[in-house]
Amino acid sequence: MSKSSNPRRVADNEAMAVSRMLRISPQKLNLVAGLIRKKPVGKALNELAFSKKRIALDVRKTLQSAIANAENNHGLDVDELIVAEAWVGKNLVLKRGRPRARGRFGRIEKPFSQITIKVRQVEESA
Repeated sequence: MSKSSNPRRVADNEAMAVSRMLRISPQKLNLVAGLIRKKPVGKALNELAFSKKRIALDVRKTLQSAIANAENNHGLDVDELIVAEAWVGKNLVLKRGRPRARGRFGRIEKPFSQITIKVRQVEESA
């Protein structure tokens, strides 16, 4: 099994889902994505359900979408899925500001990010 150069390409035993325009910085989103990498989907959903992070709800929806894609579009068994990859990217940044002392302008950046979750079916060894 070789790694493809195109990250959007999925193998026969994989499915993926993407959420864009999430109103959180990529650094904070990557902390939540790190919780679910390389875990079985049942355990990953459980981790996200009980996480105190606000964005965990959106990540959970994306993971559920990837699971549904695996089941409906690729015919994979849900019980044998693991989170193969979960990567985070930057999206647009809203630039805002407020006046500061001595006529200066304090820049406020409001970043958006996106997350891509890829699930893979692995055969469980008995």
